[in-house]
Amino acid sequence: MAILGAAAVPHPPIILPEVGKGEERKIQRTIDAYREAMRRLAELKPDTVILSSPHATMYADYFQVSPGYGAEGDFSAFRAPEVRVSVQYDKEFVELLEKNCRDALLAAGTLGERVPRLDHGTMIPIRFLQEFWSDFRLVRVGLSGMSPAEHYAFGECIARTAALLGRRAVYIASGDLSHKLKTDGPYGFAEEGPVFDKECTEALGCADFTRLLSIDSELAEGAAECGLRSFWIMAGALDRHTVKAELLSYEGTFGVGYGVVSFEPGGRDDGRNCGEQFEKQEKERLAKLRAAEDIYVKLARYSLETFVRTGEHAAFPDRLPDELTKRKAGVFVSLKKDGRLRGCIGTFLPREDSIAKEILHNAVSACSEDPRFSPVRKSELDSLVYSVDVLTEPELTDEDGLDVKRYGVIVEAEDGRRGLLLPDLAGIDTVEEQISIAAQKGNIRPDEKVRYWRFEVVRHR
Repeated sequence: MAILGAAAVPHPPIILPEVGKGEERKIQRTIDAYREAMRRLAELKPDTVILSSPHATMYADYFQVSPGYGAEGDFSAFRAPEVRVSVQYDKEFVELLEKNCRDALLAAGTLGERVPRLDHGTMIPIRFLQEFWSDFRLVRVGLSGMSPAEHYAFGECIARTAALLGRRAVYIASGDLSHKLKTDGPYGFAEEGPVFDKECTEALGCADFTRLLSIDSELAEGAAECGLRSFWIMAGALDRHTVKAELLSYEGTFGVGYGVVSFEPGGRDDGRNCGEQFEKQEKERLAKLRAAEDIYVKLARYSLETFVRTGEHAAFPDRLPDELTKRKAGVFVSLKKDGRLRGCIGTFLPREDSIAKEILHNAVSACSEDPRFSPVRKSELDSLVYSVDVLTEPELTDEDGLDVKRYGVIVEAEDGRRGLLLPDLAGIDTVEEQISIAAQKGNIRPDEKVRYWRFEVVRHR
């Protein structure tokens, strides 16, 4: 067994007395639990510590591993420049990890490090660990925008590397839970916050990693968490082994969830192939969604898949219902992958002579022309989830006439620039947020004179 122990820990700068200046005593349970978790890891006398941090370099489609022989950092950003942390990197481990990821066709390596200095998500756990043990080298890894399964697979590559090198290795998953637990907290309150924290701490506390991988992405987004993907990598590093987990503490004193969980891996257990179990569940879930798609969504899928596979636009199908062929309306086609947006393009007024043609056209645009994303690849087709929104004709209104759940909004400047946002989107809870985002999409400044249009949608899934 290469990974001898693991811990999931938060990284609030206020936990350090030099930063907290007494406020840290309000989270004393977290401090005590942190020290206990690090003491347990130190007793294992690790040669190598692998640490994943949400504040290390992060890419949407790549796991960045810090290169070189070492790094340092301080807490100047938190008015405590005298607090410094330095580490040496395990360069041999990093080089073999990069090779193992290539062999596993996983996008990971040392390219593209933007800020070599240590981030606070790394420094806080290391500072606690160094109270008990400092004779180790560090492997610092960032997170990505990739799927839960890919984060888990990255963790498997980490464990494989440690085994091949014969390292006494431990894993630290740095990450806070929800940032939206209190109305008077720094990020406000969202109802998803406490729900996410309960789900996540329960899954971690009983080492139910399949459940951890399955946490709803919209729940996580609404909770504004930062640690989930870090925990996924750690789970992968413990794949196919018994794991004794203990939730040492949980606090939300400052409106952000701080959980400390200690993990003691044991012997081989092929029944704990949580990554494979999760992927099987996902295939079954996607198959059920596809079976339940209505004709609007089936048409969008047909158009998109034809284009991605052949490079050609799909032929107009026979025997479509009149509601698709004899009506005109604006249409938005949205794509999600692993619960996250993968493309969204639409028209708020019809440009084609039927809803069917609007869907056919906008599905292709959603997969190939959304500037926020690279074009959809063939390998992604089986993972996409579609929605098709058919819009009513927009009507002029004022801010009082808007409702973030019922109406979408178009913000229009005097020179005709427009920004649009659909209704009932995850994470957008107020009209003010809706207007602000729509205006940004139209490159409209907050001080410009604007008028508002509202519309309703019929959402097809």
